Amino acid sequence: MLQIFLCLSVVVNMVVLQEVEEPVSYTCTDGYTFDIVLQECKDINECNTMPDACKGGMRCINHFGGYFCLPQNAKITVSNGGDEPTVAPGVQKELPALAFPGVSAAVVPGFIQQGTMQCSTGFVLDEFNYCRDVNECEGSHLCQHHCYNIIGSFICQCEQGYELASDQVSCQDIDECTFSSYMCQWQCLNQPGGYGCACPEGYQIQGNRMCQDIDECETGHNCREDEMCWNYYGGFRCYPKNPCHEPYVKTGEGRCSCQSPSSCRGMPPSIVYKYMSVSSERSVPSNIFQIQATSVYPNMHNTFRIKSGNEGGEFFLRSSSNFSAMLMMTKPLTGPREQVVDLEMITHNSGLNYRSSSLLRLTIIVGPYAF
Repeated sequence: MLQIFLCLSVVVNMVVLQEVEEPVSYTCTDGYTFDIVLQECKDINECNTMPDACKGGMRCINHFGGYFCLPQNAKITVSNGGDEPTVAPGVQKELPALAFPGVSAAVVPGFIQQGTMQCSTGFVLDEFNYCRDVNECEGSHLCQHHCYNIIGSFICQCEQGYELASDQVSCQDIDECTFSSYMCQWQCLNQPGGYGCACPEGYQIQGNRMCQDIDECETGHNCREDEMCWNYYGGFRCYPKNPCHEPYVKTGEGRCSCQSPSSCRGMPPSIVYKYMSVSSERSVPSNIFQIQATSVYPNMHNTFRIKSGNEGGEFFLRSSSNFSAMLMMTKPLTGPREQVVDLEMITHNSGLNYRSSSLLRLTIIVGPYAF
């Protein structure tokens, strides 16, 4: 019997625990906070909780769900739909006020001058001798672009790309090109309300500020039938399809070979013509071209050197193996210019008393700009 009672007790406790309600949370509209005691949303007095709610010496007036910032001498008249409007605390109720149900209006007391009631600038006297704010932004206004009414005055705001002039009503263009020299890659052009970027001849705008080289050899050129078009940064050049001169003859694309050993005594048996483009003031040191042997024979040794075109010491040829070498640029080149560098590969076999050489004539076209 005791065991049955204990089981029933456990079941009852489990049922009771399952029926406990979860706590309910309440969310109030902005400007209100939930009062747990009263179980209702109460207005937050921002004038007390925010010490700097109003700036410039203006007075903070709390209202349901928010607050106003008004001049110190402003009066608040509020109507809740009754016959008689009420006046905010701290303001003497001397004259009747024009008010609308549920609407608050800022009014300023007038002053008597030469027996006539007068209002300060930005206010107008109504039929109840109250000075009410004038909306200077209604209809035509002084602002060149946008007008915003404030109590007793107005402020002007300009559209993007403009700023207020010294008269505070006119808008003058902002010259964005003076902000930084990096606004555009090449040239910044100020425009009314903005700016644009321009590129030099031979380039086209890419995106908003970058300049991209135009490949004139693809888009159109004026090279002759016996010439080939070579594009470089900022332009193009025409080179002969057959660069060979006597006693050399063309034996391949850009390759010239000597067919008569007696006529080419003391000269390389073959010359290969290559072309490449670099931008002006390219950062150094920089690997720019690789020369490589096309044929490999046992017990043959290759050495590489710059034969000509390096009088200014702008280049260095670094051997990477017995079969290849890398041409490095050690000094920046300023364009536009064309520089021809002769790279020589000497092949020798000491056992066979064999020695031969081949020449690669590299034409480097340096563009006029650093891009």
